[in-house]
Formats: sequence, C-alpha cells, structure tokens
Amino acid sequence: MNKNKQTNIRYYAVMFALCGALVFKAYGQAMPRNVIFILSDDHRYDFMGFHENAPSYLRTPALDRIAREGTHLRNAFVTTALCSPSRASILTGQYAHKHGIVDNTSPIPKGTRFFPELLRQNGYRTAYIGKWHMGEVDDSPMPGFDRWVSFRGQGAYYDPLLNIDGKQQQFTGYTTDILTDFAVEWLDERKNDTKPFFLYLSHKAVHAEFYPAKRHEGMYKDTAIVYPPSMANTESNYRTKPRWVKEQRGSWHGVDYMYHGAMEFDEFYRRYIEVLMALDESVGRVLDQLVESGLSKNTLVVYMGDNGFLLGEHGLIDKRNAYEESIRVPMLAWSPGAIRPGTTIDALIRNIDIAPTILELTKTKSNIAMDGSSFLPILFGEKDQRSGEFLYEYYWEPAFPHTPTTFALREDQYKYIWYHGVWDIDELYDLKADPLEQHNLIGLPQYKQRADEMRKRLFDRLEAAGAMQIPVRRAGWQANERLIEK
Repeated sequence: MNKNKQTNIRYYAVMFALCGALVFKAYGQAMPRNVIFILSDDHRYDFMGFHENAPSYLRTPALDRIAREGTHLRNAFVTTALCSPSRASILTGQYAHKHGIVDNTSPIPKGTRFFPELLRQNGYRTAYIGKWHMGEVDDSPMPGFDRWVSFRGQGAYYDPLLNIDGKQQQFTGYTTDILTDFAVEWLDERKNDTKPFFLYLSHKAVHAEFYPAKRHEGMYKDTAIVYPPSMANTESNYRTKPRWVKEQRGSWHGVDYMYHGAMEFDEFYRRYIEVLMALDESVGRVLDQLVESGLSKNTLVVYMGDNGFLLGEHGLIDKRNAYEESIRVPMLAWSPGAIRPGTTIDALIRNIDIAPTILELTKTKSNIAMDGSSFLPILFGEKDQRSGEFLYEYYWEPAFPHTPTTFALREDQYKYIWYHGVWDIDELYDLKADPLEQHNLIGLPQYKQRADEMRKRLFDRLEAAGAMQIPVRRAGWQANERLIEK
C-alpha cells in the first residue's frame, strides 16, 4: 500500500471517529462500551408487530419496544440466506465464498477467525449462548469466549443437551427460555464488573420444524390467514418465472407438498408465529435485566435474523433463494440515551457489516480481512456514504436439490438474479414498481441493456473476489436408494 493511500485511510478513520463522537455528544451521552448481539433464526423482516407490513394480529411487544425506544434498520439483508453461511458471515465479516462455510454441513476451514477473539484480546469479557451451527456434529467451545453454552447442529426446542464450557449437561424445559436464563444470569454477573462485555445470544427459534412453548400453543389457532398474492397457482403468477420456481411448489419447500405432505400450510404458518412469541419474551427479559441492573446506560443491543423466510410467496416456504422475503432480515438497535428513540434507518445493512461495526464501536483493531464495512456512524445519525448495491450467493445443496446455485446483484431499485446449473431463465425486478417481485422483466426489450449491465457487474464482482468456482461437497443422499426401491 502506498504512503498516500495509508494517509487517506488514517484521515477517514479519524473523521469517522470525530463524527461519531459529535453525534453522541449532541444527544447527551458517551458512546456505549458493552454490546449484546441477539440473533434469531428464520425470522422474517416484517414479522414484528410495529412493522407496516406485519399481519394485524401479530403481537411482539419486546421487539416493538426496541423500535419505540431505539431504531429500526429497515433495509437489512444477508448475503447468503442459509443458517451456517450467514452465521459465519456475521462472525467473520466475509462473504461465503471467502470464509468457505457455504452450506449447513461444511466444516469450519482451518485458520478461520471470528471477531469475538479480537474483543477478548482487547479486554472484553465475552459469552456465546445458543445455536452455533457451523459443523453439524460439534458443540465444543470455540476460541474467543469466556462463557460457552451451545448445542450440536439444529438442537431441539425441548429438553436440550447443552455444552456448558466444554461439559455436556441435560436440561428440562423450553430451549428459548433456558438460553435466556443463561444470558440473564451472565448479565447479572456483569453488574459489578469493571471490564466491558460482549454477549452473543443466538436462538434456535424460529427455525422449522416449529414447536412453540406450551404457554403459546394454540395462541393463533383461530387466526384467519391472509395469503400473499404470489402464492396462488395461477398463470399470471408464473408466466415470467423460472420453471424451477413453479416446480418447487410440489417439493419439501413448496406449499403444495411441504415437508413431503407432513403438514398443511395453515398449521405451519400458525406454529411459526407461536414459536416467535417466546423469542420476543426473551428479548424483553434481556432489556429488563439491563434496565434493572443499570447496564442499559452504556450498552448497545442489536437484534437481527440470520436469514429471512418465505411464507407462501411464489408458492414457496423456507429461504435459500434470492427473493426479498428470503434475503431481508429484521434488525433493531437499542441504546438508551445514545440512539435517538423511535427512529428509522433506511441505509443498506448487510450481515457482513456486523463485525466491523462492533469492532469500531469497541475500538478493537482487526487483522481479519473483511468484506463488510462499519455502519456505526449511520447508527448514530450520520448520512450513509456507502454503495447501496451488494452481492448475494447461494450454493446448491444435495440434501435440498430443489433450489439451484444462485447469484444475485441487488441495488436500490433493481435486482438481477442468475442461476447456475439449470436450463432456465434469469430474473430482473424493479423493486420500487414491483416490490412483490411478480413481474420478471428479463425478456422485455426495453430492459435488455439494464439486464446486460447488471449481469456484467455481477460477474465482474465474482471474478474480482475469486468467487467464480462453484464448491462441490462430498455428500451421501438417499435418492439412489429410492430409485432402487421402486
């Protein structure tokens, strides 16, 4: 790196720090030093009671409280809509093609580093409580955490077997509540601690298959569901869609044969929001603990989902694809006295931006090569100076072969989606004119130039990032056996 470039980097770093300090001073409180990051699983971006698109019957008082007392980051996205890759991107600040955890069974590549290690080296007390899910068979403590409470793979909603600081212990009860108990207990121990802290509370909820807490079972049993317009199996909904989308209606992740006929859509939908109730209560308990202990005065809480979730859109459930309901996630931030209450941030935020933001807030130096960038100045009132365009990637999985390898480029108005390994059409959407993505523009002559330009930018980015090689994973799958049985 030349001397002028180094000087410019130092200059902008100082300017960002000064801007952040001025914003905090203007609002009357010093920058918070503690951080709590709460991660949910498969929580839709709009399934929060306060959200303008939320179902009228949905009740999430704790999440609503964060929005009321803090800020709603309404344009938060993941760069891979799948549990393990997204979680790895949060912890590394890197795209999946760089960190190498491209699906839910990929082992963690040797030499991978996660940002909490840096916080610990910087004098922070650190805790990881909840779902890890990088490598299906491992629940052992990871580097960078003083406190470790986790479980293998997806875990269970009831009576979990937890790894507590390296020792397995069986618990009785509802997992969301148990994880929250551990989080609240650890926070209570911080009341008289002079060291700053970082807590990563990672929930299993609301991942399928859904088992709500007993107190919430049947809570929405009489709810009349409003189906998304694109769920109907009509010619108008599929006329411009790739064939694989309509064909997936009759698969594990399609509304016509979901979970291979094990559950009807209405039951699936209601149980989803019933599972969400305990998650919301967990968030409320954490906030209450911070207020009661006085820790709220210097703590930032960030709530986020690891990916989105389709509930009937385009005849699909689950995530993985590049549609908005799959890649958009809920994100909220709360820091009384520091974040101006009741605000909304429209800037683009990605999962790869979490690590650099927390590192900047905690004044922690990083030697991890990150693709993301800090949104700390934006969080506290500065204007967004970053690009509104980002790369999306999903790599085909043999266990769920219905969704092809997908690359997409999403900008503020348009989204271009390209599929690998299938003889099918690409997709182009005007998100402002068509936010439900019902009208694919890829075949219209007046949009050819735009499609060509976005395709070029997509491949330029993939090529520059070294992401042009599709990963192949060793896998055993029962499709062959099924054919033999027939």
